[in-house]
Order: sequence, then structure tokens, then C-alpha cells
Amino acid sequence: MRKDKKQVIGDEIGDDQIKLFLDFEPVDATSPSLHKLIKAYRGLRIDDFERFLGFFKAAGLDLDGKDEHGQTFVDLIKDQRNADEYIELVEKARG
Repeated sequence: MRKDKKQVIGDEIGDDQIKLFLDFEPVDATSPSLHKLIKAYRGLRIDDFERFLGFFKAAGLDLDGKDEHGQTFVDLIKDQRNADEYIELVEKARG
């Protein structure tokens, strides 16, 4: 595969499927906003996560939601291998 082409694995998913990630609710003291971000991060490809962030903001959710230890989404993922792309999208979504 050429270096300038991204490998796409699986079928494209629609907006309705992406919006389902807004329905997840936490079972602990984690903020609902943070819980939704984590679920989307784990379940969506980077391009789909970017689309999710648009729906997330439109729903009035908080990009800086915290868990019971006071950590934000960025705090929780910053050590992970592919986190930089996701963090960049969150920063961009903040405006």
C-alpha cells in the first residue's frame, strides 16, 4: 500500500451509529461526558471520533469532564501510542 493512503478496516459507519456513543452512562463517579469520550475513543476510528466530537459538542457535553480522581480525557489517554491524534482533535474541538 502506498504511504500516502490510509488503510481502512471495516465498513464506514453512519452518523446514527456514531451518535449511539452519546447514550453510554457511567456506573461510577466518572462524569457522563468523560465516560462518553472514553467509549468513543475505544470504539471509533480517528475519522469517526472527529465526527463524534461534533455531535458531542452539539449535545452540550463537557470536553473537560473528570473521573473520580480528577483526571480528564486527555490526562487518561496521553500515555497511549495513538493518543496525540485524538488529543489534537479534542483541542481543536475546544476552539
